[in-house]
Amino acid sequence: MSHAKETPVQRLERLKSIVLAMPEKPGSYQFYDADGTIIYVGKAKRLKSRVSSYFHKEVDRFKTKVLVSKIQDISYTVVNSEEAALLLENSLIKKYNPRYNVLLKDGKTYPSIVVTNEPFPRIFTTRKIVKGFGQYFGPYSHLGSMYTVLELIKKLYHPRMCRFPLTKENVFSGKYRPCLEYHIKNCGAPCIGRQSQEEYLENISKAKEILKGNTRILSSLIYDEMMKLAEQMRFEEAEELKKKYLLIDQYCAKTEIVSNTITDVDVFTISSPITSPLQPPRGEASSDTSETITNIDNTPQNISQKASPRGGLEGADLCFVNYMHVKNGTINQSFTYEYKRLLEESDEELLLSAIIEIRERFQSTAKEIIVPFEMEWEMENASFFVPQRGDKKHLLELSQMNTRQYRFDRLKQQDKLNPEQKYTRMMMELKDKLGLEKLPFHIELFDNSNISGTDAVAGCVVYKGMKKSKQDYRKYNIKTVEGPDDYASMREATFRHYTRLLEEKKELPDLIIADGGIGQMGIIKEVIDRLNLDVKVAGLAKNDKHRTQELLTFDATTGECLSVQLKPDSELFRILTQMQDEVHRYAITFHRDKRSKHALHSELDDIKGIGPKAKEALLAAFKSVKRVREATTTEEGIKALTDAVGASKTAILTDYFNNKQ
Repeated sequence: MSHAKETPVQRLERLKSIVLAMPEKPGSYQFYDADGTIIYVGKAKRLKSRVSSYFHKEVDRFKTKVLVSKIQDISYTVVNSEEAALLLENSLIKKYNPRYNVLLKDGKTYPSIVVTNEPFPRIFTTRKIVKGFGQYFGPYSHLGSMYTVLELIKKLYHPRMCRFPLTKENVFSGKYRPCLEYHIKNCGAPCIGRQSQEEYLENISKAKEILKGNTRILSSLIYDEMMKLAEQMRFEEAEELKKKYLLIDQYCAKTEIVSNTITDVDVFTISSPITSPLQPPRGEASSDTSETITNIDNTPQNISQKASPRGGLEGADLCFVNYMHVKNGTINQSFTYEYKRLLEESDEELLLSAIIEIRERFQSTAKEIIVPFEMEWEMENASFFVPQRGDKKHLLELSQMNTRQYRFDRLKQQDKLNPEQKYTRMMMELKDKLGLEKLPFHIELFDNSNISGTDAVAGCVVYKGMKKSKQDYRKYNIKTVEGPDDYASMREATFRHYTRLLEEKKELPDLIIADGGIGQMGIIKEVIDRLNLDVKVAGLAKNDKHRTQELLTFDATTGECLSVQLKPDSELFRILTQMQDEVHRYAITFHRDKRSKHALHSELDDIKGIGPKAKEALLAAFKSVKRVREATTTEEGIKALTDAVGASKTAILTDYFNNKQ
């Protein structure tokens, strides 16, 4: 999409809106110029924080300002670790040679660990990848972790360090002599037959598992040895093992985005569709397309290239297709496309169309295509593959993670531009979950509060458009209930509330939610039926830890109480939890206020003619009601009363206490 008509201020605002939607996760980010060329590639532990720093007013570095002035678009790829972000940045810089990146002149890359294809394999580090020479692990961006792994493998499994061309024939012929490594117990001396080839290969197999990232075995062994040393009070040696244990736990894992065993592969994933009135976040797409692309993933970059004729976005089922290309063990392309369904195409149909179009666009000739599910169709020059484990499974999961992240960021960005859309989406979801006939725009929630039945109160909070409507909040002193009877209190509060709404001909809610389980719901339903109101009733139940656990509703046909499935991390669950906390806060605050007033009540408050000022003066002079009462019985006391509040009020006090006696 062209942004030629934008002013510099509009361009910066558009770029800042992209940054606002970025996640606080590790990854690599890319800046594009007006021609769509990558001019800078960076890495970040937290993408949003890092990229936003480029647009701070206090940035005074001249070169940074020049770079920012050239930026027309931003994209990024989310990865699982900081190490993966380093490696991805490294591979993208080498592929695209961005203008503003510092490049290594010697062309060196990160080192790997190789296990050679020999009768008695060796394990060592290398920067060269020679096909057929052995099995490679890495590359490692953190050299400390790489050498720690090698050292521990050496201690645990004792691979040979010599370069002799060991074979069974050479060993049996007595051609070699053991070296110093054998004498200091760092090698089992397979060169002289002290260690059999079967035992040696078994140790190498265990070492490979460690290099693959299966560190549980290694961690367990180190931990056991550490505890043995501690029991023997060899604390210094145990401390050294502890350091290695923690270092392995932090770093000893092969990156999930680079694998030298994968030479040329395409990876495609598709998200589940969502119904949403989303619009492209930075203007309309071209008239014949709804696709939005992210280059090396996740922030949308609208393009005006030839695309499939899928129309606009509004009112459609949206889905997202992520494409990743892996060449020689490195991800060098990653894009996310946005599509809409017009004819209710299946995921397979839509993904197949996207695969053909995207591969043609990028002229991919990869013979293997990794997909998330089995495909009925076949392609002439490539085959589909659904991985179940290993590096290819990790690549598929990474692609799926980026697809989900892009979808989330699109919604998040759109919510910032139009907050009402977020609330409408949640109302639509709640309507579907509860089977309502219309959107629950007006929601009312009830809760009770009392201590052993004393000072019983109830509170009603109101939400309109999923936002608090505080002017409609109501408090109720429970008048007809004696003792701690929450059900009776709820019955009185709701009956008084809705009777008053009917009498005043005010708007009735679309949904009533009880802060409680089926019992409270049943009471409200009883009141609603008694008043002949057509309002849906639901409930929010809490667990033993007093946290929101589930949403309850009544089945429209059987009247049975049902639990509505909600994900605890969903937006709807969070706002329902906030609603429940709000009505609980409102009711309990009212109860505390009432209890406090009751606790401060004085007998002087019951004497007609003695107001707050007189009461304050009496308590200041006599400190207690008892002393005021005693003062009315003596001449000296009456004089003190007269000095404090005057003769007329003294007469009132004297008459009150004399009559009471």
